[in-house]
Amino acid sequence: MKKSIIKMGILAAFLTVQSACNTSLDLDPTSVITNASFWKTEDDAKGGLTSLYVKQRSLASLNLFIWGEARSEVMEWGKVSGTLDYDRYYLNTLSSVSAGPSWQAIYSAINDANLILKYVPTISFANESDKNNLLAQTYVSRAFLNYILVRTWGDVPIRTEPVEGAEPSVIQKERSPQTEVFKLIKEDIEKAISLYASYGFIKSRNYWSKAGAQALKADVFLWTAKRLNGGTADFQTALGACDEVAKADVSLLANYADLFKYGNKNNKEVIMAIGNRELESGNNYFYNLYSARLPNEVDPSTNEIIGQTAGGMVWTVTDLAKNQFKVGDLRKAASVLDLAAPGFYPTLILKGRGTVISGVRYFTSDFVIYRYADVLLMKAEAKNGLGQDPSAEMNQVRQRAYGSNYEANKFVNGSKVANDAAILQERLLELMFEGKRWWDLVRFGKAFELVPTLEGKSSLKHLEFFPISEQVLSLEPLVKQTSGY
Repeated sequence: MKKSIIKMGILAAFLTVQSACNTSLDLDPTSVITNASFWKTEDDAKGGLTSLYVKQRSLASLNLFIWGEARSEVMEWGKVSGTLDYDRYYLNTLSSVSAGPSWQAIYSAINDANLILKYVPTISFANESDKNNLLAQTYVSRAFLNYILVRTWGDVPIRTEPVEGAEPSVIQKERSPQTEVFKLIKEDIEKAISLYASYGFIKSRNYWSKAGAQALKADVFLWTAKRLNGGTADFQTALGACDEVAKADVSLLANYADLFKYGNKNNKEVIMAIGNRELESGNNYFYNLYSARLPNEVDPSTNEIIGQTAGGMVWTVTDLAKNQFKVGDLRKAASVLDLAAPGFYPTLILKGRGTVISGVRYFTSDFVIYRYADVLLMKAEAKNGLGQDPSAEMNQVRQRAYGSNYEANKFVNGSKVANDAAILQERLLELMFEGKRWWDLVRFGKAFELVPTLEGKSSLKHLEFFPISEQVLSLEPLVKQTSGY
Protein backbone atom coordinates (compact mmCIF):
# COMPACT_ATOMS: atom_id res chain seq x y z
CA MET A 1 0.00 0.00 0.00
CA LYS A 2 2.82 2.40 0.94
CA LYS A 3 4.49 1.71 -2.41
CA SER A 4 1.27 2.49 -4.28
CA ILE A 5 0.80 5.76 -2.39
CA ILE A 6 4.37 6.81 -3.22
CA LYS A 7 3.83 6.01 -6.89
CA MET A 8 0.57 7.95 -6.99
CA GLY A 9 2.41 10.90 -5.50
CA ILE A 10 5.03 10.62 -8.23
CA LEU A 11 2.25 10.51 -10.81
CA ALA A 12 0.63 13.64 -9.40
CA ALA A 13 3.95 15.47 -9.48
CA PHE A 14 4.61 14.23 -12.98
CA LEU A 15 1.23 15.42 -14.23
CA THR A 16 1.78 18.81 -12.63
CA VAL A 17 5.06 19.14 -14.50
CA GLN A 18 3.32 18.17 -17.70
CA SER A 19 0.71 20.87 -17.24
CA ALA A 20 3.46 23.40 -16.72
CA CYS A 21 5.16 22.27 -19.94
CA ASN A 22 2.11 23.48 -21.82
CA THR A 23 2.71 27.04 -20.68
CA SER A 24 6.44 27.43 -21.14
CA LEU A 25 9.02 26.13 -23.57
CA ASP A 26 11.90 26.99 -21.25
CA LEU A 27 11.22 24.41 -18.55
CA ASP A 28 13.62 21.57 -17.97
CA PRO A 29 11.81 18.42 -19.14
CA THR A 30 12.09 16.61 -15.79
CA SER A 31 8.96 14.57 -16.57
CA VAL A 32 11.08 12.35 -18.84
CA ILE A 33 12.98 11.14 -15.77
CA THR A 34 9.72 10.57 -13.90
CA ASN A 35 8.31 8.52 -16.77
CA ALA A 36 11.34 6.25 -16.77
CA SER A 37 10.76 5.44 -13.12
CA PHE A 38 6.98 5.29 -13.11
CA TRP A 39 5.51 3.21 -15.95
CA LYS A 40 6.78 -0.20 -14.82
CA THR A 41 4.03 -2.22 -13.15
CA GLU A 42 0.36 -3.10 -13.38
CA ASP A 43 -0.26 -0.86 -10.36
CA ASP A 44 1.37 2.03 -12.20
CA ALA A 45 -1.00 1.49 -15.13
CA LYS A 46 -4.02 1.39 -12.83
CA GLY A 47 -2.82 4.57 -11.14
CA GLY A 48 -2.62 6.29 -14.52
CA LEU A 49 -6.18 5.21 -15.32
CA THR A 50 -7.39 6.49 -11.96
CA SER A 51 -5.88 9.89 -12.76
CA LEU A 52 -7.73 9.87 -16.09
CA TYR A 53 -11.06 9.17 -14.38
CA VAL A 54 -10.44 11.82 -11.73
CA LYS A 55 -9.95 14.41 -14.46
CA GLN A 56 -13.15 13.32 -16.20
CA ARG A 57 -14.97 13.75 -12.89
CA SER A 58 -13.56 17.25 -12.54
CA LEU A 59 -14.89 18.12 -15.99
CA ALA A 60 -18.32 16.75 -15.10
CA SER A 61 -18.62 18.77 -11.90
CA LEU A 62 -19.56 21.89 -13.91
CA ASN A 63 -17.96 22.27 -17.31
CA LEU A 64 -19.84 19.49 -19.10
CA PHE A 65 -23.09 21.13 -18.11
CA ILE A 66 -21.87 24.54 -19.28
CA TRP A 67 -20.78 23.18 -22.65
CA GLY A 68 -23.67 20.74 -23.10
CA GLU A 69 -26.72 22.57 -21.78
CA ALA A 70 -26.15 26.05 -20.31
CA ARG A 71 -26.60 27.93 -23.59
CA SER A 72 -29.94 26.30 -24.38
CA GLU A 73 -33.47 27.51 -23.63
CA VAL A 74 -33.45 25.54 -20.37
CA MET A 75 -31.64 27.97 -18.03
CA GLU A 76 -32.18 31.49 -16.67
CA TRP A 77 -31.21 33.62 -13.67
CA GLY A 78 -32.31 32.17 -10.32
CA LYS A 79 -33.12 35.61 -8.84
CA VAL A 80 -31.88 34.50 -5.41
CA SER A 81 -28.14 35.11 -5.67
CA GLY A 82 -25.89 36.78 -8.23
CA THR A 83 -25.19 35.23 -11.61
CA LEU A 84 -21.56 34.05 -11.19
CA ASP A 85 -21.26 35.24 -14.81
CA TYR A 86 -23.39 32.29 -15.89
CA ASP A 87 -25.67 34.76 -17.65
CA ARG A 88 -23.15 34.88 -20.49
CA TYR A 89 -24.24 31.34 -21.33
CA TYR A 90 -28.03 31.55 -21.29
CA LEU A 91 -27.95 35.07 -22.76
CA ASN A 92 -25.44 33.86 -25.37
CA THR A 93 -23.10 36.83 -24.96
CA LEU A 94 -19.84 34.87 -25.13
CA SER A 95 -16.70 36.49 -26.52
CA SER A 96 -12.97 35.82 -26.53
CA VAL A 97 -12.62 37.77 -23.27
CA SER A 98 -15.66 36.04 -21.74
CA ALA A 99 -15.35 32.62 -23.31
CA GLY A 100 -16.29 30.25 -20.50
CA PRO A 101 -14.21 27.19 -19.51
CA SER A 102 -11.15 26.67 -21.66
CA TRP A 103 -10.13 23.40 -23.25
CA GLN A 104 -6.95 23.06 -21.17
CA ALA A 105 -8.48 20.66 -18.63
CA ILE A 106 -9.73 18.42 -21.46
CA TYR A 107 -6.29 18.28 -23.05
CA SER A 108 -4.76 17.51 -19.65
CA ALA A 109 -7.02 14.46 -19.44
CA ILE A 110 -6.21 13.52 -23.04
CA ASN A 111 -2.54 13.71 -22.12
CA ASP A 112 -3.14 11.13 -19.37
CA ALA A 113 -4.78 8.90 -21.96
CA ASN A 114 -1.86 9.35 -24.33
CA LEU A 115 0.62 8.36 -21.61
CA ILE A 116 -1.34 5.19 -20.88
CA LEU A 117 -1.57 4.28 -24.56
CA LYS A 118 2.17 4.81 -25.00
CA TYR A 119 3.49 2.94 -21.96
CA VAL A 120 0.92 0.37 -20.83
CA PRO A 121 1.28 -1.93 -23.88
CA THR A 122 4.85 -2.67 -22.71
CA ILE A 123 3.82 -3.49 -19.11
CA SER A 124 3.22 -7.10 -18.06
CA PHE A 125 -0.14 -7.85 -16.40
CA ALA A 126 -1.06 -10.93 -14.39
CA ASN A 127 -4.17 -11.22 -16.56
CA GLU A 128 -4.07 -10.06 -20.17
CA SER A 129 -7.82 -9.36 -20.19
CA ASP A 130 -7.29 -6.80 -17.39
CA LYS A 131 -4.72 -5.06 -19.56
CA ASN A 132 -7.08 -5.05 -22.53
CA ASN A 133 -9.91 -3.65 -20.40
CA LEU A 134 -7.66 -0.87 -19.14
CA LEU A 135 -6.59 0.04 -22.66
CA ALA A 136 -10.20 -0.13 -23.87
CA GLN A 137 -11.30 2.30 -21.14
CA THR A 138 -8.49 4.62 -22.15
CA TYR A 139 -9.41 4.59 -25.84
CA VAL A 140 -13.07 5.29 -25.17
CA SER A 141 -12.12 8.01 -22.65
CA ARG A 142 -9.96 9.73 -25.27
CA ALA A 143 -12.77 9.43 -27.82
CA PHE A 144 -15.24 10.94 -25.34
CA LEU A 145 -12.89 13.82 -24.51
CA ASN A 146 -12.26 14.61 -28.17
CA TYR A 147 -16.01 14.43 -28.79
CA ILE A 148 -16.50 17.12 -26.15
CA LEU A 149 -13.87 19.25 -27.87
CA VAL A 150 -15.17 18.97 -31.42
CA ARG A 151 -18.79 19.67 -30.45
CA THR A 152 -17.78 22.67 -28.36
CA TRP A 153 -15.17 24.35 -30.58
CA GLY A 154 -15.41 22.67 -33.99
CA ASP A 155 -11.91 22.42 -35.46
CA VAL A 156 -9.50 21.61 -32.62
CA PRO A 157 -5.88 20.48 -32.22
CA ILE A 158 -5.36 16.71 -32.35
CA ARG A 159 -3.00 15.41 -29.68
CA THR A 160 -2.03 11.74 -29.74
CA GLU A 161 1.46 12.06 -28.26
CA PRO A 162 1.97 12.72 -24.55
CA VAL A 163 3.72 15.92 -23.56
CA GLU A 164 6.85 14.68 -21.80
CA GLY A 165 9.47 17.23 -22.73
CA ALA A 166 9.65 20.67 -24.27
CA GLU A 167 9.53 19.84 -27.98
CA PRO A 168 7.51 22.58 -29.73
CA SER A 169 6.25 20.06 -32.31
CA VAL A 170 4.47 18.15 -29.53
CA ILE A 171 3.29 21.10 -27.46
CA GLN A 172 2.14 23.50 -30.19
CA LYS A 173 -0.56 22.28 -32.55
CA GLU A 174 -2.82 23.97 -35.07
CA ARG A 175 -6.54 23.32 -35.16
CA SER A 176 -7.39 20.28 -37.28
CA PRO A 177 -10.58 20.01 -39.36
CA GLN A 178 -13.56 18.39 -37.67
CA THR A 179 -13.45 15.54 -40.18
CA GLU A 180 -9.98 14.55 -38.98
CA VAL A 181 -11.00 14.80 -35.33
CA PHE A 182 -14.00 12.56 -35.94
CA LYS A 183 -11.79 10.09 -37.79
CA LEU A 184 -9.66 9.73 -34.66
CA ILE A 185 -12.74 9.52 -32.41
CA LYS A 186 -14.24 6.70 -34.48
CA GLU A 187 -10.94 4.83 -34.64
CA ASP A 188 -10.56 5.03 -30.86
CA ILE A 189 -14.10 3.76 -30.32
CA GLU A 190 -13.51 0.77 -32.58
CA LYS A 191 -10.24 -0.06 -30.81
CA ALA A 192 -12.03 0.09 -27.47
CA ILE A 193 -14.86 -2.16 -28.61
CA SER A 194 -12.41 -4.72 -29.98
CA LEU A 195 -10.51 -4.86 -26.66
CA TYR A 196 -13.47 -5.42 -24.35
CA ALA A 197 -13.99 -9.12 -23.62
CA SER A 198 -17.75 -8.89 -23.03
CA TYR A 199 -20.71 -6.62 -22.36
CA GLY A 200 -20.28 -6.99 -18.61
CA PHE A 201 -19.70 -3.87 -16.53
CA ILE A 202 -16.29 -3.33 -14.95
CA LYS A 203 -16.67 -3.12 -11.14
CA SER A 204 -19.56 -0.67 -11.51
CA ARG A 205 -21.22 1.58 -14.07
CA ASN A 206 -18.81 4.37 -13.19
CA TYR A 207 -16.27 2.93 -15.64
CA TRP A 208 -16.35 2.99 -19.41
CA SER A 209 -17.58 -0.38 -20.66
CA LYS A 210 -18.33 -1.96 -24.02
CA ALA A 211 -21.94 -0.80 -23.68
CA GLY A 212 -20.71 2.72 -22.91
CA ALA A 213 -18.46 2.64 -25.96
CA GLN A 214 -21.43 1.59 -28.13
CA ALA A 215 -23.59 4.38 -26.68
CA LEU A 216 -20.84 6.88 -27.47
CA LYS A 217 -20.56 5.39 -30.97
CA ALA A 218 -24.28 5.91 -31.59
CA ASP A 219 -24.01 9.50 -30.36
CA VAL A 220 -20.97 10.23 -32.54
CA PHE A 221 -22.45 8.76 -35.70
CA LEU A 222 -25.74 10.62 -35.23
CA TRP A 223 -23.68 13.82 -35.04
CA THR A 224 -21.74 13.10 -38.22
CA ALA A 225 -24.89 11.89 -39.97
CA LYS A 226 -26.55 15.27 -39.41
CA ARG A 227 -23.65 17.69 -39.14
CA LEU A 228 -21.01 16.28 -41.50
CA ASN A 229 -23.18 14.81 -44.27
CA GLY A 230 -22.70 11.24 -43.06
CA GLY A 231 -26.26 10.51 -44.12
CA THR A 232 -27.65 7.01 -44.47
CA ALA A 233 -24.42 5.14 -43.72
CA ASP A 234 -23.89 6.98 -40.42
CA PHE A 235 -27.55 6.64 -39.39
CA GLN A 236 -27.27 2.90 -40.02
CA THR A 237 -24.10 2.65 -37.93
CA ALA A 238 -25.75 4.58 -35.10
CA LEU A 239 -28.75 2.27 -35.23
CA GLY A 240 -26.52 -0.79 -35.04
CA ALA A 241 -24.64 0.65 -32.07
CA CYS A 242 -27.91 1.20 -30.20
CA ASP A 243 -28.81 -2.45 -30.78
CA GLU A 244 -25.41 -3.47 -29.41
CA VAL A 245 -26.02 -1.52 -26.19
CA ALA A 246 -29.11 -3.64 -25.58
CA LYS A 247 -26.88 -6.73 -25.28
CA ALA A 248 -25.66 -5.45 -21.91
CA ASP A 249 -27.56 -5.71 -18.63
CA VAL A 250 -29.58 -2.54 -19.19
CA SER A 251 -33.26 -1.69 -19.06
CA LEU A 252 -35.63 1.17 -18.26
CA LEU A 253 -36.52 1.50 -14.60
CA ALA A 254 -40.25 1.26 -13.97
CA ASN A 255 -40.36 4.55 -12.06
CA TYR A 256 -38.63 7.59 -13.55
CA ALA A 257 -38.03 9.20 -10.15
CA ASP A 258 -36.07 6.16 -8.97
CA LEU A 259 -33.33 7.05 -11.47
CA PHE A 260 -32.17 9.97 -9.37
CA LYS A 261 -32.48 8.60 -5.85
CA TYR A 262 -29.12 8.83 -4.15
CA GLY A 263 -29.29 5.28 -2.88
CA ASN A 264 -30.04 3.95 -6.34
CA LYS A 265 -26.83 4.82 -8.15
CA ASN A 266 -25.58 2.29 -10.69
CA ASN A 267 -29.12 1.11 -11.39
CA LYS A 268 -29.89 -0.93 -14.50
CA GLU A 269 -30.76 2.07 -16.63
CA VAL A 270 -27.31 3.59 -16.18
CA ILE A 271 -24.76 2.75 -18.88
CA MET A 272 -22.01 5.18 -17.89
CA ALA A 273 -22.03 7.64 -15.00
CA ILE A 274 -19.13 9.61 -13.56
CA GLY A 275 -19.17 8.72 -9.88
CA ASN A 276 -19.27 11.12 -6.94
CA ARG A 277 -19.10 10.31 -3.24
CA GLU A 278 -19.47 12.53 -0.21
CA LEU A 279 -16.15 13.51 1.40
CA GLU A 280 -14.36 12.25 -1.73
CA SER A 281 -15.29 14.97 -4.23
CA GLY A 282 -16.63 18.50 -4.07
CA ASN A 283 -20.09 19.70 -5.02
CA ASN A 284 -21.12 19.47 -8.65
CA TYR A 285 -23.14 21.95 -10.73
CA PHE A 286 -26.43 21.06 -9.00
CA TYR A 287 -25.16 23.05 -6.01
CA ASN A 288 -26.04 26.23 -7.86
CA LEU A 289 -29.48 24.92 -8.82
CA TYR A 290 -30.69 24.35 -5.27
CA SER A 291 -31.43 27.25 -2.91
CA ALA A 292 -30.17 27.75 0.62
CA ARG A 293 -32.82 30.43 1.16
CA LEU A 294 -36.29 29.03 1.66
CA PRO A 295 -39.31 30.58 3.39
CA ASN A 296 -40.14 29.80 6.99
CA GLU A 297 -43.71 29.22 5.86
CA VAL A 298 -42.92 26.08 3.82
CA ASP A 299 -45.62 23.52 4.53
CA PRO A 300 -44.52 20.24 6.19
CA SER A 301 -45.12 18.06 3.12
CA THR A 302 -43.01 20.32 0.91
CA ASN A 303 -40.33 20.59 3.57
CA GLU A 304 -40.15 16.79 3.69
CA ILE A 305 -39.49 16.68 -0.06
CA ILE A 306 -36.87 19.41 0.07
CA GLY A 307 -34.97 18.27 3.11
CA GLN A 308 -31.91 20.14 4.35
CA THR A 309 -30.93 22.81 1.85
CA ALA A 310 -27.67 24.34 0.77
CA GLY A 311 -26.51 26.03 -2.38
CA GLY A 312 -26.46 29.37 -4.10
CA MET A 313 -29.15 28.97 -6.77
CA VAL A 314 -27.69 31.42 -9.23
CA TRP A 315 -29.76 29.93 -12.05
CA THR A 316 -32.86 27.87 -12.54
CA VAL A 317 -35.13 26.39 -15.21
CA THR A 318 -37.03 28.69 -17.58
CA ASP A 319 -40.80 28.65 -17.80
CA LEU A 320 -40.33 27.97 -21.51
CA ALA A 321 -38.70 24.62 -20.78
CA LYS A 322 -40.66 23.70 -17.66
CA ASN A 323 -44.04 24.37 -19.25
CA GLN A 324 -43.40 21.85 -22.00
CA PHE A 325 -44.19 19.07 -19.55
CA LYS A 326 -47.78 18.05 -20.25
CA VAL A 327 -50.33 17.34 -17.55
CA GLY A 328 -49.80 13.74 -16.48
CA ASP A 329 -46.08 13.63 -17.33
CA LEU A 330 -44.54 11.98 -14.28
CA ARG A 331 -41.10 13.30 -15.18
CA LYS A 332 -41.96 16.82 -14.10
CA ALA A 333 -42.36 16.02 -10.40
CA ALA A 334 -39.08 14.10 -10.48
CA SER A 335 -37.22 16.96 -12.15
CA VAL A 336 -38.48 20.24 -10.66
CA LEU A 337 -40.39 21.58 -7.66
CA ASP A 338 -42.33 24.84 -7.49
CA LEU A 339 -42.73 26.00 -3.91
CA ALA A 340 -46.27 26.70 -2.77
CA ALA A 341 -45.27 29.49 -0.39
CA PRO A 342 -45.76 33.26 -0.02
CA GLY A 343 -43.33 35.43 -1.93
CA PHE A 344 -41.18 34.55 -4.91
CA TYR A 345 -38.96 31.48 -4.77
CA PRO A 346 -37.45 30.00 -7.93
CA THR A 347 -38.13 26.48 -9.11
CA LEU A 348 -35.88 23.93 -7.42
CA ILE A 349 -34.08 21.33 -9.55
CA LEU A 350 -34.51 17.91 -7.96
CA LYS A 351 -32.57 15.53 -10.18
CA GLY A 352 -29.12 15.97 -8.68
CA ARG A 353 -29.72 17.14 -5.12
CA GLY A 354 -27.37 14.59 -3.61
CA THR A 355 -27.78 13.48 0.00
CA VAL A 356 -27.97 14.86 3.53
CA ILE A 357 -25.49 13.66 6.15
CA SER A 358 -25.61 15.03 9.70
CA GLY A 359 -27.66 18.00 8.56
CA VAL A 360 -25.36 18.90 5.66
CA ARG A 361 -26.39 18.45 2.03
CA TYR A 362 -23.69 17.03 -0.24
CA PHE A 363 -24.32 17.58 -3.94
CA THR A 364 -22.62 14.39 -5.01
CA SER A 365 -25.13 12.75 -7.29
CA ASP A 366 -23.44 10.91 -10.14
CA PHE A 367 -23.19 12.70 -13.47
CA VAL A 368 -24.92 10.34 -15.91
CA ILE A 369 -23.22 10.34 -19.31
CA TYR A 370 -25.44 7.69 -20.92
CA ARG A 371 -28.52 5.82 -19.75
CA TYR A 372 -30.84 3.49 -21.61
CA ALA A 373 -33.65 5.99 -22.25
CA ASP A 374 -31.10 8.22 -23.99
CA VAL A 375 -30.08 5.27 -26.18
CA LEU A 376 -33.72 4.49 -27.03
CA LEU A 377 -34.22 8.08 -28.16
CA MET A 378 -30.99 7.95 -30.18
CA LYS A 379 -32.31 4.77 -31.80
CA ALA A 380 -35.57 6.54 -32.62
CA GLU A 381 -33.56 9.37 -34.17
CA ALA A 382 -31.47 6.96 -36.24
CA LYS A 383 -34.54 5.07 -37.44
CA ASN A 384 -36.26 8.30 -38.43
CA GLY A 385 -33.14 9.37 -40.32
CA LEU A 386 -33.42 6.12 -42.28
CA GLY A 387 -37.12 6.64 -42.99
CA GLN A 388 -38.15 3.94 -40.50
CA ASP A 389 -40.93 4.17 -37.91
CA PRO A 390 -39.52 5.25 -34.50
CA SER A 391 -42.76 4.56 -32.62
CA ALA A 392 -41.52 1.54 -30.65
CA GLU A 393 -38.64 3.41 -29.01
CA MET A 394 -40.58 6.63 -28.49
CA ASN A 395 -43.43 4.78 -26.83
CA GLN A 396 -41.15 2.81 -24.51
CA VAL A 397 -40.03 6.16 -23.14
CA ARG A 398 -43.54 7.63 -23.07
CA GLN A 399 -45.14 4.63 -21.36
CA ARG A 400 -42.96 5.20 -18.32
CA ALA A 401 -43.31 8.98 -18.52
CA TYR A 402 -47.11 9.02 -18.53
CA GLY A 403 -48.10 5.84 -16.73
CA SER A 404 -51.90 5.62 -16.67
CA ASN A 405 -52.06 8.64 -18.98
CA TYR A 406 -50.02 6.92 -21.69
CA GLU A 407 -52.79 6.21 -24.21
CA ALA A 408 -53.64 9.92 -24.45
CA ASN A 409 -49.98 10.72 -25.07
CA LYS A 410 -48.98 7.85 -27.33
CA PHE A 411 -46.55 8.72 -30.12
CA VAL A 412 -47.87 8.28 -33.65
CA ASN A 413 -45.51 8.07 -36.60
CA GLY A 414 -45.58 11.08 -38.91
CA SER A 415 -43.29 12.78 -41.40
CA LYS A 416 -39.52 12.84 -40.93
CA VAL A 417 -39.67 16.51 -39.97
CA ALA A 418 -42.52 16.01 -37.50
CA ASN A 419 -40.84 12.96 -36.00
CA ASP A 420 -37.54 14.77 -35.55
CA ALA A 421 -39.35 17.61 -33.76
CA ALA A 422 -41.09 15.13 -31.46
CA ILE A 423 -37.84 13.25 -30.72
CA LEU A 424 -36.01 16.48 -29.93
CA GLN A 425 -38.75 17.57 -27.53
CA GLU A 426 -38.83 14.14 -25.92
CA ARG A 427 -35.10 14.41 -25.30
CA LEU A 428 -35.70 17.77 -23.60
CA LEU A 429 -38.29 16.33 -21.21
CA GLU A 430 -36.45 13.07 -20.55
CA LEU A 431 -32.91 14.44 -20.19
CA MET A 432 -33.40 17.97 -18.81
CA PHE A 433 -30.48 19.10 -16.58
CA GLU A 434 -28.32 16.14 -17.69
CA GLY A 435 -25.97 18.18 -19.88
CA LYS A 436 -27.47 17.23 -23.26
CA ARG A 437 -29.78 19.99 -24.49
CA TRP A 438 -27.40 22.45 -26.19
CA TRP A 439 -25.64 19.73 -28.13
CA ASP A 440 -29.02 18.23 -29.08
CA LEU A 441 -30.17 21.59 -30.43
CA VAL A 442 -27.00 21.99 -32.49
CA ARG A 443 -27.18 18.42 -33.84
CA PHE A 444 -30.80 18.86 -34.90
CA GLY A 445 -30.06 22.32 -36.35
CA LYS A 446 -32.59 24.03 -34.06
CA ALA A 447 -30.51 26.28 -31.80
CA PHE A 448 -31.42 29.48 -33.65
CA GLU A 449 -35.07 28.51 -33.74
CA LEU A 450 -35.68 27.32 -30.17
CA VAL A 451 -33.30 29.42 -28.04
CA PRO A 452 -34.86 32.88 -27.53
CA THR A 453 -31.52 34.67 -27.15
CA LEU A 454 -30.43 33.32 -30.56
CA GLU A 455 -33.58 34.09 -32.52
CA GLY A 456 -32.89 36.08 -35.68
CA LYS A 457 -29.19 35.17 -35.63
CA SER A 458 -29.22 32.10 -37.88
CA SER A 459 -26.67 33.68 -40.22
CA LEU A 460 -24.13 33.76 -37.36
CA LYS A 461 -23.24 30.06 -37.52
CA HIS A 462 -20.13 30.56 -35.41
CA LEU A 463 -22.44 30.98 -32.41
CA GLU A 464 -23.04 27.23 -32.46
CA PHE A 465 -19.53 26.94 -31.03
CA PHE A 466 -17.78 28.47 -28.04
CA PRO A 467 -15.08 31.08 -28.62
CA ILE A 468 -11.48 30.34 -27.69
CA SER A 469 -10.32 32.32 -24.69
CA GLU A 470 -7.61 34.95 -24.86
CA GLN A 471 -5.62 32.87 -22.36
CA VAL A 472 -5.56 29.85 -24.67
CA LEU A 473 -4.67 32.01 -27.67
CA SER A 474 -1.74 33.49 -25.74
CA LEU A 475 -0.45 30.04 -24.76
CA GLU A 476 -1.00 28.39 -28.13
CA PRO A 477 0.22 30.74 -30.88
CA LEU A 478 -0.64 28.28 -33.68
CA VAL A 479 -4.29 28.29 -32.65
CA LYS A 480 -6.47 30.88 -34.36
CA GLN A 481 -9.77 32.24 -33.05
CA THR A 482 -12.99 30.84 -34.48
CA SER A 483 -14.06 33.00 -37.41
CA GLY A 484 -16.85 35.31 -36.25
CA TYR A 485 -15.53 35.82 -32.73
